[in-house]
Amino acid sequence: MENQYIQWFPGHMTKTKRKIKESLKLIDVVVEILDARIPISSSNPDLAELLSSKPKLVLLNKCDKANRNATNQWITYYHNKGIKAIPVDCKSGRGLNKFVPAVREILSDKFKAQQAKGLKSPILRVMIVGIPNVGKSSFINKISKQTRAKVEDRPGVTRGNQWYTISSDLEMLDTPGVLWPKFDDQKVALHLAFTGAIKDNILDIESLAMDFLELMQNHPTDEFLARFKLKADDIQDLQPFEMLELIGRKRGMLISGGEIDTERAANLIFDEYRGGKFGFITLEYPEEL
Repeated sequence: MENQYIQWFPGHMTKTKRKIKESLKLIDVVVEILDARIPISSSNPDLAELLSSKPKLVLLNKCDKANRNATNQWITYYHNKGIKAIPVDCKSGRGLNKFVPAVREILSDKFKAQQAKGLKSPILRVMIVGIPNVGKSSFINKISKQTRAKVEDRPGVTRGNQWYTISSDLEMLDTPGVLWPKFDDQKVALHLAFTGAIKDNILDIESLAMDFLELMQNHPTDEFLARFKLKADDIQDLQPFEMLELIGRKRGMLISGGEIDTERAANLIFDEYRGGKFGFITLEYPEEL
């Protein structure tokens, strides 16, 4: 990435990692919520080692905005690693009916061991982890049928660990979204920025939009072209800034002197992309690992 170098590590995230480590002794299963469009980039590598001692369930959230075939490839990938993955849409609740049965399945051996000793079924405790803006609060609100978890379409809303009772034998610990101290791969940083995991206000939104448009230029979806009344052949030879200007012009985003408001156009592009208006776009596939 030539235009900007993305770096992001708020101080509270160090504290969050410490809290997660302290809470591990209390829980049975880690539930990692990933963005189905970017399963690689939305998985925190700093947490992988920290949580490796516990069984894991993966929720591929925002599957309604991802390519279905790609999501199926990811489910197979995790299955081959011995990890169950479920495609979900935490806002609508799609797929969440499979969550509790999946937790019980993962811990079935623990149940059997308890029963063999003549003990009653234990209370299952799960920890929810995920990067900012991946949908943890929406998930908790749906699964607990409560609205105590604050939901906003911006990263960094949840601040402290919170427990929720899901049923008589299932409790859930929510943790704040955590990013990691250094993005060694700027492709990862870009994908996080595209999907809104990094706050827009710390980024050069126009440069970011040009990176995104370069991606769309190489792999345009019918929906993207239709949104801006473009033809694939017409944009092939354009520079990213020219594409940004073209989109701004087509949406009438002009300022004094007929100049195009490219910042406004950039914000529009990400509003529409994150809103699923450009079709089902997955940015990462298992073969990249």
